[in-house]
Amino acid sequence: MGIAEATRNYEGWLAQRVPLLRSDIELKHRRMADDLFSFLRATFYRWAQVWPDVCSDLCAAPRVLGVGDLHVENFGTWRDAEGRLIWGVNDFDETVSLEYTNDLVRLCTSAQIAIDESRLAVSGRGACEAVLEGYRESLRAHGGAVVLAERHRWLRDLAVARLKDQRIYWDRMRSLRTVSGRVNTGVRRLLENALPERRLDFRLVHRQAGLGSLGRQRLMALAQWRGGTIAREAKPLTVSAWLWGRNAREVAPRYAELLARAVRVPDPFLQVHAGWLVRRLAPDCSRIELSSLPQGRDERKLLWMMGWETANIHLGSGAQRQAILRDLGRRKGGWLTRAAERMCEVAALDWRKWKRSTRLR
Repeated sequence: MGIAEATRNYEGWLAQRVPLLRSDIELKHRRMADDLFSFLRATFYRWAQVWPDVCSDLCAAPRVLGVGDLHVENFGTWRDAEGRLIWGVNDFDETVSLEYTNDLVRLCTSAQIAIDESRLAVSGRGACEAVLEGYRESLRAHGGAVVLAERHRWLRDLAVARLKDQRIYWDRMRSLRTVSGRVNTGVRRLLENALPERRLDFRLVHRQAGLGSLGRQRLMALAQWRGGTIAREAKPLTVSAWLWGRNAREVAPRYAELLARAVRVPDPFLQVHAGWLVRRLAPDCSRIELSSLPQGRDERKLLWMMGWETANIHLGSGAQRQAILRDLGRRKGGWLTRAAERMCEVAALDWRKWKRSTRLR
């Protein structure tokens, strides 16, 4: 099955589970053709489909409740109940039970593509080594949430650097079009209840964001509150594309389960209700794009932290910790680099075919 057919089949499968917006799907298709990094982010369904053929040697590894769609721009910040800035994995839309190796290989594949596209300046081998070192060290230490307070000052400086001009962020949010037509009353009520005051006036807008989930309706409540703009977003949850790619038995979405089990400081504004994810949006509560980070950053150290945080997620499957460490100990050096290179090659081939198919439409 080629990439075009896989995309049609997956989107048909997904449309049976959650409403899709045709205009957003068309935008997603165009963005998939822009560059390989965007293509990888948008096509976890294809990754899940080819994974067992390309990385069959990694499919017998211990299983965990993992991220699934992990990549170097799926990390961000949020505020905890104490107002502290926390850093970690930003999105769990595709969380599912899978081999621990999948998250590591996908993270390193995204790093390799980012290197090839001049988004990162480390070597591919160096990136994989840093991720694996951080991951292994976190497992040995039983993990630890990444609180950007008295520790991790270098990472706090990186994260805060992107917050210098918050006006740009809010100008972009305020420019979004108001939703026309009827809106599910239950979803509207979820957004109303997420605001800091009852009966607070707000404008309901549609937000186009992400790539993997682009096509699903995202509703955002924008309000003015005590001198500034605030936002709450609701987006529908559904089962992971992994289940489509592997033709696996369906289970309910496991977003809330992963949040409860991972080594993590929770975001008090993030809640799962009746199949919808509701969360606060703000410049300091969003994912971090590599292009927003300052020059001269220690990228190997950043990738090490991404490996550490990946283990924080996998440690939610606590019984597997020793099994993963034993499995890592049995693997030959360079296994992660080789696997990432193979998945890069497959993704690049699919991307070239996708670009050709979009030009012919």
